[in-house]
Amino acid sequence: MHQTKIAGIGYYVPKNVYTNTDLSHFMDTNDEWIQERTGIEERRFADRYDETTTTMGIEAAKIAIERAGITAKEVDFIVFATLSPDYYFPGCGVLLQREMGMGEIGALDIRNQCSGFVYALSVADQFVKTGMYKNVLVVGSEKHSFAMDFETRSRNVSVIFGDGAGAVVLQPTDEKGKGILSTHLHSDGADAEILAMHYPGSHANKWMKDKPAFPDQELGGLFMTPEILASGAVLPYMDGPSVFKKAVVKFPEVIREALVANNLTEKDINLLVPHQANLRISQYVQNLLGLNDDQVFNNIQKYGNTTAASVPIALCEAWEAGKIKNGDLVCLAAFGSGFAWASALIRW
Repeated sequence: MHQTKIAGIGYYVPKNVYTNTDLSHFMDTNDEWIQERTGIEERRFADRYDETTTTMGIEAAKIAIERAGITAKEVDFIVFATLSPDYYFPGCGVLLQREMGMGEIGALDIRNQCSGFVYALSVADQFVKTGMYKNVLVVGSEKHSFAMDFETRSRNVSVIFGDGAGAVVLQPTDEKGKGILSTHLHSDGADAEILAMHYPGSHANKWMKDKPAFPDQELGGLFMTPEILASGAVLPYMDGPSVFKKAVVKFPEVIREALVANNLTEKDINLLVPHQANLRISQYVQNLLGLNDDQVFNNIQKYGNTTAASVPIALCEAWEAGKIKNGDLVCLAAFGSGFAWASALIRW
């Protein structure tokens, strides 16, 4: 079997910058409060009408494809990771295929939220390793701003997220010991509801039936009643402390799993690129693994949490900044809603 290499990489972020102070005009929050809890200083928001999850993914894909030395028509397969698709269905993969003028190739949509890109990378890796495809485009893209509630009731969630996209082109390589060495995927749905968007969804009735906002109401599945809209049930929900406690356990576990599988240790890591969920989580994991500042790349300060897009955006920025060189050992890791978490170990 072949090994899989990242032949091209690109990212795109919108031009609209929103600082913590900007958000304080809409909700009861401030720069110090946000930075202390998340490390975020600013984030990017897409244009309301002119930019979508797909169009941002396309911009990142164009760069990755050009850097891979191929054309869009040479892409054999698409794997598109997002939790904020343009439509409830169909997925963004086919929209990207259409807009980029590709052939009638397969397009797979991945819904693993924050760990979506690493999951997508793992899926694409299997297609390349087995020889089924030679040029697989993997995209992580998010437009969170369209679903955020910029009121004080949602400040614990809305201050965290931003928009953007990243993409890679995967190709086979015969260089021994190079490319994607292994990927490791996990999930545990026991606490799925503590980081979720419950509406719209056919299971939301069960979750909401005992909530005080609906004492006498027969809930209606996907039916959006005024009461449901007013309650905030359609907004993203997160129990931040519980998520933090789980993340700081599973992040190091899945990183060490990848290292052990390849007979390596933390000292061998040249660069860890974690999902940009919270700077405090990244710093905690860094200290736990005994890594120095040069071994970990964070850019959440500039972009916030772009969920499925955060790993490829950070990976591309690190590479462009010269922090990743030929032969370096790069570890990708992510944890998020589901819960689902994953890691990938790459010899660049």
